[in-house]
Amino acid sequence: MTEQAGPLLRRHLGDRRFLLTLPRAVGLQVLHPVIATALREHAPNRLWEHKKRTVSQMIYLAHTGRAADSVIRFAHEHVKGLDDRGHRYHALHPEVFLFQHATYVETLMTAADLFGPALSADDRDQLYRETRAWYRTYGVSDRRLPRTLPEFTEYFTDACATQLRTGPAAHEFRDQVLRPDAWIVRHLPAGAARAMQHPRALALFDVRPAPADTAALRAVALTARTGFTIAPRRIRYVSQARARTVR
Repeated sequence: MTEQAGPLLRRHLGDRRFLLTLPRAVGLQVLHPVIATALREHAPNRLWEHKKRTVSQMIYLAHTGRAADSVIRFAHEHVKGLDDRGHRYHALHPEVFLFQHATYVETLMTAADLFGPALSADDRDQLYRETRAWYRTYGVSDRRLPRTLPEFTEYFTDACATQLRTGPAAHEFRDQVLRPDAWIVRHLPAGAARAMQHPRALALFDVRPAPADTAALRAVALTARTGFTIAPRRIRYVSQARARTVR
């Protein structure tokens, strides 16, 4: 057994507000040609049912301290093939795995910005350090893992600019990303799901959020900030995290 994830990571990763922000991470993932192709070939049609299983397991592993390397290898070893341009891919390739992990890290930070609980500059640095330790539990090479939050921001900006494109699989998943149809994200207004997308995803999806979309996201954020502050733990935290989350 490995050590449990750090206290800030447990607090934010198990919070339902992180789940509400997942369309941002998933929007970027389906624009990555390898991740998109893998999703289409190995988890077709029901994008959010697949994410419910995988993200719930991700949260559980982080909170319990169970060794994740064997679980990750078992779940991803068979996920390989050819992308839409005929290039071989494997889900455990370090560059691919790092980018998918990075979308969750960036979304954790964005969830705090949008919905709370707010992060100070020191909190953000600590949270990033904890996500580095979290990544290492997966048993995937960490040679390219950015050492600091500024280095991560530089890496992520470059990866979004150079690694993403709108291939056939991205087109298939576009509507499910922008209008989630299952799990907790189905409760999001479509306008809020559009407005929370990363700028690179908006550009590649050719989406321009309307003022009504921004207003919808502000309304969801206001509800989350006020409602989750007073909500009991069984409402605030997912079951995989509830008993182990630092208050």
